[in-house]
Amino acid sequence: MSRTIIDVYALQTVPPSNLNRDDTGSPKTAVYGGVRRARVSSQAWKRAIRLAFADLLDRSQLGERTKRVGESLAGRIKALDPNLSDEGASALAAQVFVAAGLAKAEKKKSEAKDVESSYLLFLSHRQLDNLAAAALEASATGTPLDKGRFKELAKTEHSVDIAMFGRMVADMTDINVDAACQLSHAISVHAVDNEFDYFTAVDDRKADAAETGAGMIGTIEFNSSTLYRYATIDVDALHRTLGDADATRAAVEAFLVAFARSMPTGKQNTFAHRTLPDAVLVRMRDTQPINLVGAFETPVRATHAAGRVELAAAALAKHTVAVENAFGERPAGSWVTQVGDKTAVLADLGKAVSFSELVAEVGEQVTMALGQPA
Repeated sequence: MSRTIIDVYALQTVPPSNLNRDDTGSPKTAVYGGVRRARVSSQAWKRAIRLAFADLLDRSQLGERTKRVGESLAGRIKALDPNLSDEGASALAAQVFVAAGLAKAEKKKSEAKDVESSYLLFLSHRQLDNLAAAALEASATGTPLDKGRFKELAKTEHSVDIAMFGRMVADMTDINVDAACQLSHAISVHAVDNEFDYFTAVDDRKADAAETGAGMIGTIEFNSSTLYRYATIDVDALHRTLGDADATRAAVEAFLVAFARSMPTGKQNTFAHRTLPDAVLVRMRDTQPINLVGAFETPVRATHAAGRVELAAAALAKHTVAVENAFGERPAGSWVTQVGDKTAVLADLGKAVSFSELVAEVGEQVTMALGQPA
């Protein structure tokens, strides 16, 4: 069976930063190719992409992930029926989630803010609106809350972010959603050593010049790196979840923009680390996803003649050709957006276009792959 897979690769340089911290506050790292690399977890970048979706998609196309499900649903119930008291909306919301087995209620309190899921529950705004409307309908007619009905409402009209990143409900597996998108941990193409910034802060109210010394001292750990980033989208799986070709195209286009423009915000005020990729490469395939991280198994080492970005682009281009030739892979489409001459070698892998053109052309290919006129 033919498939439509979109592989997205990026090379991105970030300055001194601490994008994604571990439990000790240190920048996350990983050993790859025998050396320690800077690392940004997939979870951190997925969160950044989800936040970027808010500027790219309508609210009705997105979801909400929270334990405070009762509070969210009560607000929607109240919006639909302003005459209902806050307590009544809270109680009805609690009944919906408890009846559906999606939440637990604190017996000592009836407020919706105390009705929590035992885990982060990911529901689309449309699903929450539908649950609110169904709850009011059942309340108005005196009909007992039907667990099957409310579970069905939670299984339909999925949002783009749920379709992309999936949903797992451990004790209700029948409402799980398989993720159409996979995101790798970003790693540096070279070895890194974390560094420490020793800082002091002055107490502005120390008016006596004779009183010296800092009001506060501390250290912040950081590194700087050129990152290799990779994501893949199973367009067919995305289409099955969303159920609409236009919605699928819009989701793919939004993801491409969010992937390129998003950035985890760890210590952002301290380092102002926000950058854009030095290059973005998109390969459309009809076989399987291919992560080309093997290009950097041997760490890149900058020289006087060439920097890390240029050497990384050359390594990625060489490895891509070698892998695809060895396994007979022939991409159905390929596009490259590059910044300056440092990544010019990537133009050998596909059509060199601006990023907005890349997004539009990939969108057109998605439409055609789904059997719709472009």
